[in-house]
Amino acid sequence: MTEETTAGEPQATPTLSLVGPGDGETIVLGPTRMRVLEDGSHTGHRLAIAESVLAPHTQGPPQHRHARHDEGFYILSGTVRFTVGDEEHDATTGTLVMVPPGTPHTFANPTDQPAVMLSTFTPDLYVQYFRDLQKLPADGRPLTPQANVDAMSRYATEPATDSA
Repeated sequence: MTEETTAGEPQATPTLSLVGPGDGETIVLGPTRMRVLEDGSHTGHRLAIAESVLAPHTQGPPQHRHARHDEGFYILSGTVRFTVGDEEHDATTGTLVMVPPGTPHTFANPTDQPAVMLSTFTPDLYVQYFRDLQKLPADGRPLTPQANVDAMSRYATEPATDSA
């Protein structure tokens, strides 16, 4: 992720992006470790991809909706519980979950084992949200529910206070 481009701006000379097993940007948010494999800088900001490791018994974010991007989750190992409105779905290894804009959702790891998932964001808009959250404690600010909501709002996302 060394070449930066402006959103919507075509790259003059397309280049291959190769991220090795130990490479990528690491973002740590409490018991969740995210490795950004593609932040959008090699895809014209159309797509971002991240690998996340959820520790056992990790609660996810508050249920929320994205207004401008799709989010995909492919479960590489373990079980991740997705809550969509009032419905719960346990996604196990090999399961793909796609969340279109406007769909209320959250996820968690309710098990005694770590869970690993590959996430996609189209467009790449939401990667910066995770970066912003990671900066809060580093800047001496607590990661409160309101701070989370404030960060979400900068990326066309809002808490889902109902299941509609």
